[in-house]
Amino acid sequence: MAQNFAELGRVEAIRQLFEGTGFEPFGEPLWLTAGQQECITTASGLMSEGVDFDLVYFPLPHLGRKAVLKVTGELYAVMAQPESLSIQLGISAKLDFPQIKELWSGIVSAAKDHGYRSLSLELQPSKNGLTIALAATGRHSAAVSAARPKAQSKDLVCVSGPLGAAYLGLQALQREKSNFDKGTHNREALERYKMLVAAYLKPELEPVSLAASYGYFVTHGLADALLRLQRDSGFGVKVYADKIPFEGGSFDLGKELNLDPVSAAMNGGEDYHLLFVVPLAQFEQFRKDFQTFDIIGHLAQPEVGAVLVTPEGVELPLKAQGW
Repeated sequence: MAQNFAELGRVEAIRQLFEGTGFEPFGEPLWLTAGQQECITTASGLMSEGVDFDLVYFPLPHLGRKAVLKVTGELYAVMAQPESLSIQLGISAKLDFPQIKELWSGIVSAAKDHGYRSLSLELQPSKNGLTIALAATGRHSAAVSAARPKAQSKDLVCVSGPLGAAYLGLQALQREKSNFDKGTHNREALERYKMLVAAYLKPELEPVSLAASYGYFVTHGLADALLRLQRDSGFGVKVYADKIPFEGGSFDLGKELNLDPVSAAMNGGEDYHLLFVVPLAQFEQFRKDFQTFDIIGHLAQPEVGAVLVTPEGVELPLKAQGW
């Protein structure tokens, strides 16, 4: 069987990648029509080798899954059910067909896990390493959108999981890559912080159904999401440093790398968690129904701005470049 793209050709490569997946490789596009009680939403993303991932330490199946979550999280943030997913791969000469098949296995697995009905693929050459472009569509109820509670000052800001872990895990991987080049690689160091490494390489994501005023997918750091919330809502935002959830080992690794885990949470990115604003009046019910979420702050009057409150009570204005 041919193992390189020159022998296979684009059409045969796509056919083989889809073989046994349950998806049609060259089927008609999935036409989405929204009834009076439905809305269609879209999400797109781009991942580039050398910027978003390093193939030296990123397993290809994990990369495929993570790429799918990059757009799926945007759908979940607005309570949309995934429907169709379109993938474009820019493939460099250093990658052969079996490697792309590994990547594709992760994409297909994630697409099935998150309920996509349609999956399409396009292949093209790349001179600058592997690139993954994604476009997803989802469907959600117009009634749910219309019933979203109106935001008010003191409403709760909550997140679905530990923050800063993925960034710290990435730093651990990069440190060990550098040590490997120097001949001083220590695998035990990665094993010690395996939960942080997994947060970067193998993020998990689950859909959530709750009555939220606003929802965001936290991928470029908490500060970026909070500034978007401030802009969209017109309210100020207060988040408390001692309420931010951290993965075990974050502070130990932060000390080794001379990195502040709070700074990693605010500006590091790659966390793949959801942030929602929930009415203060629903606090008791929310704590009962969503025990894995952490309440990290609240909306405030507009003049407050977006601030991080230290344990000493100092309010630090948030700044984020979004990457």
